[in-house]
Amino acid sequence: APQVGQDFSLQQPQAKVTVAVGETLTLSCTTSGTAGPGPVMWLKGWGNGNTTIYDQSKQDPSSRVTRAVDRSDTDFTIHMRNFQPNDVGTYYCVKFVKGNTGDDEVFKHGRGTEVSVHEAALLPGMVAAAVVLCFLLLLGLFIALCIYRRKRQGRVGSPCPARTAARGSFSSVPLRCCAGTPSTSSEVLDAETSHVPSQQSSKEENDIHYADLQPLPPAMWRSRSPGTAPTEYASLRGAAK
Repeated sequence: APQVGQDFSLQQPQAKVTVAVGETLTLSCTTSGTAGPGPVMWLKGWGNGNTTIYDQSKQDPSSRVTRAVDRSDTDFTIHMRNFQPNDVGTYYCVKFVKGNTGDDEVFKHGRGTEVSVHEAALLPGMVAAAVVLCFLLLLGLFIALCIYRRKRQGRVGSPCPARTAARGSFSSVPLRCCAGTPSTSSEVLDAETSHVPSQQSSKEENDIHYADLQPLPPAMWRSRSPGTAPTEYASLRGAAK
């Protein structure tokens, strides 16, 4: 007897498809020609371990797998909503016909479509967390840099600590490294005059504007005999008469 459906053909053009988790998977399948009665199905896997994903003869409204063109006799493309990692596998579009025993038998099938999932899409939460963490680290680094710069500027602008200059065997006299202003000069003068004998005339004291104690130059230190402690000298400035 002549074979039924010799002009029938089935096309499953997709060899590989990659889809993200939660997206919709689309599997394409079209037929042409005529064949004996029997449904078109989509199977996941081949052989004894296959699973029926779509059955033309058994419509399930609650299924997440639907036809792209409802009730078409030639376009059996399907959509699978909310794709999950356990949906990964190879899918086959299969045309069944009634056999001599009345059971559905495979008549034609596609070459199979290998479906995989985007690796980056498996862990979207981790990617988002990594981006947030990098932003927080950069923000913390920026804040720490600003604090460091402010502290450094505060040290540069603060007055120098007071130093003590010893003059011979007399008691020490506090000096400030930033001396030179009239107010500072008067403080140094007060400290100096407290150790000056009372025999000095008030006229000479009134003529003195300020007195600065300055260390001897390093060259003069080297010229002194070993063991001699460095001394300091005072420069006095008076009003011209």
